[in-house]
Parts: sequence; structure tokens; C-alpha cells
Amino acid sequence: MKSSTFTFTDQDGIEIFVYKWEPDTEPKAVVQILHGLAEHARRYNGVAEVLCKEGFVCYANDQRGHGLTAGDLTEATLEGKAGVLGQNGWRGVVNDVHELSIIIKNEHPNLPLFLIGHSWGAFITQDYIQEWGDEIKGCILSGTNGKVRALVIKAGKIILKGEIKKLGPTTPSQKMYNMNFKSNNREWKKDEDATGFEWLSRDKSEVQKYIDDPWCGFVPPATLWLEFILGFDKIYNAENENKIPKDLPIFFISGSLCPIGNKTKGVKAMINRLKKYGNTNVTYKFYENARHELFNEINRDEVFNDVIEWLETHA
Repeated sequence: MKSSTFTFTDQDGIEIFVYKWEPDTEPKAVVQILHGLAEHARRYNGVAEVLCKEGFVCYANDQRGHGLTAGDLTEATLEGKAGVLGQNGWRGVVNDVHELSIIIKNEHPNLPLFLIGHSWGAFITQDYIQEWGDEIKGCILSGTNGKVRALVIKAGKIILKGEIKKLGPTTPSQKMYNMNFKSNNREWKKDEDATGFEWLSRDKSEVQKYIDDPWCGFVPPATLWLEFILGFDKIYNAENENKIPKDLPIFFISGSLCPIGNKTKGVKAMINRLKKYGNTNVTYKFYENARHELFNEINRDEVFNDVIEWLETHA
């Protein structure tokens, strides 16, 4: 595998940092990876290594407010940059993913392009396929959700606007972090030596890597959570969901204990809606007792085998 990096300047003037991994053999397809919230693209080096061995070129950008797109920072200098999405917020993040897709297509005009979105990246992918679903060969949505109550969205906007007024647009919001991140560990908070991140994986070594990484699990500003809520407004709108091409292959994967998808209940809700809308190529697999980060779970070999089989089938 050959790895490299590059940057591009997006339509809002923000420099986006990108990782690229290439197989040693003739490539059969391209996979564009979208990382989750409060992490970064370099964490997917292991995913890319597995996919490259099977002949897939991989790309992943550090999204706005994350990783090297936010800057070459240390834990002491995260505040004011970590989680700050900049101009156009959520929309800008989605547009960046599409801009990278255009770059990829120019570099590999004859190869099919797939997206793999994890968590926040899956939500971004859900928006992407509403706008440009006909430009890709298919997508995998990992650790996502598909149902957020309107009342929660309405209440969230009120709380977040108050928090932004109090703290400003770039100051980390511990209150919102506790509501949205700490609550994910409710089921495991009484575990011996609980770290607060048991919800991510049963593999303690992978959880520790996350904890030790200053660019993981940081406390974002309230503006990021507000943009998330506005994104939900968009992606869960029935008219927008109906824009997803009816024949686009979509593969949902989730751990049965993943709190983001409400232990698969939210994921099932979206699957059922898509089928109701007439989407004919929607499949899924739920992994018993697995948690949120399937690519870092103790059964990741099984997950990788399923992902590779799906990609090869649709490539």
C-alpha cells in the first residue's frame, strides 16, 4: 500500500486536508471514507490497509473543525478550532465531500466510486446521496441513526441558541458534550474502570487509543451541535429522502448495542422508510453485542469481510 496526503481549497476558501491510500495492484474501485464526529481521517488507516489489499483505492478528508483541516494542533491549542465548521457549517462540510469526489473522479475516471460514512460521516453521506446519489456506485452507512423526533429537534434548537448566546460561537460547550457524548455511555458507566467511552467498542485497546488521541473526543462548541440539528432537519425531510436514487445500493451496518442508532431501532426506521419510498437496493447487517465503532470492534474481521463482499458485488 502506498499512502500520501494532499490539500485542496474548498469553495469557502478553507484548506481541506486529505489522506490517500493506493493498492500495490491494479485498482478495481475507489472508496471515499467519511469519519465521525470528534475524530479524524487518519484513524481509518487500518480500514484503508484492509481495502487496499483487496484492490480498492481509498481517500478520506479531515472534515472542517477536525484533524489537520483544523490545524496541526496539540491538546492545549484545540479551543477555538476543534469542531468549528466555519462558513456554511453543515452545508459546507457536505459540499467539501462532494468537491473531493470530483477530484477523485478526475484522478480515476474509469473506476466506480463508493462512499463509506461512519457516524457523523454517515449523516453527511445521507445528505450527499440526496444531492448527488446518481454520481456514485453505492454507499455504506455505519453507526448511523434514521429517526429523530421533531420535538427533540425543536427543543434542541432552543437550548443550543441559548448556549451559543452565553458562550459564543467557538467556545467548547461542556453542557452539550455531556448531553450528546457522555449520555452514550449510560449502559456501561458502572463498569469497573469505566472510561466514559465503552460505548465505542468492546476492544479496550482501541478505546484507549481514542482516549489518548487529543483529536478524539474533544468538546465541540454549541454551534456544531446546532448545525447537526439543522442537518437533521434536512436529511430527515421526506421530500429530500425521496431524492435518493431508487436503485442506489445502500448497505447499513450497525452494532446491536450502538447507542447512536438506539440499538438499531433508528436504523430500522430509516430502512423501512426507504423501502416505502421505493428504494430497491437497501440491505443491512446488525452485529450482535457490537457497539459503535464496528471497524475497531473485536469482530472487525467479520465486518471487513462483509464490507468487501458488498463492495465487490456492486463494483
